[in-house]
Amino acid sequence: MISEKIILGIDPGTAIMGFGLISVKKGKMEMISIHELILKKYPNHETKLKYIFDKTLALIDEFHPDEVALEAPFFGKNVQSMLKLGRAQGVAMAASLHRNIPITEYSPKKIKMAITGNGNASKEQVAGMLQNLLNLKEFPTKYLDASDGLAVAVCHHFNSGTIADTKSYSGWDSFLKQNPDRLK
Repeated sequence: MISEKIILGIDPGTAIMGFGLISVKKGKMEMISIHELILKKYPNHETKLKYIFDKTLALIDEFHPDEVALEAPFFGKNVQSMLKLGRAQGVAMAASLHRNIPITEYSPKKIKMAITGNGNASKEQVAGMLQNLLNLKEFPTKYLDASDGLAVAVCHHFNSGTIADTKSYSGWDSFLKQNPDRLK
């Protein structure tokens, strides 16, 4: 049995991408780190994707997570925004799979439900509950995207061992088998 598990949670974004890392020892969670990657300043989408990939790899190489959890893109009305968000998520997934780290996706509602008990909770409510769950005196970042990344990691811990509403991949082969429609 693993005595400690490290989970990297990622909230993909093209303006700000949030990352949160937790350690779980004997069922007790502890925040390791929280980050945000500010992407607004980069001139084009391709450059942003490169920084997402590089940052994800850097976090993996520094903290050696056992698992990566990502927030799945939500379905909105703006197709271009959804496409860009999907690419950001795909790049983070590719970086994780490149290091052979299993990934799991969670819907935004599932994450909010796991943290607050309310699938329609606000970002502020999620951050407040995370502060309580992780015994943080103050929240270490002003960006709620970073707290969303932390929420994904905590959600993954709470859902470990369950399969409802999630997709997990242990590598490229697993990803392709579960997503044959993405193979051309």
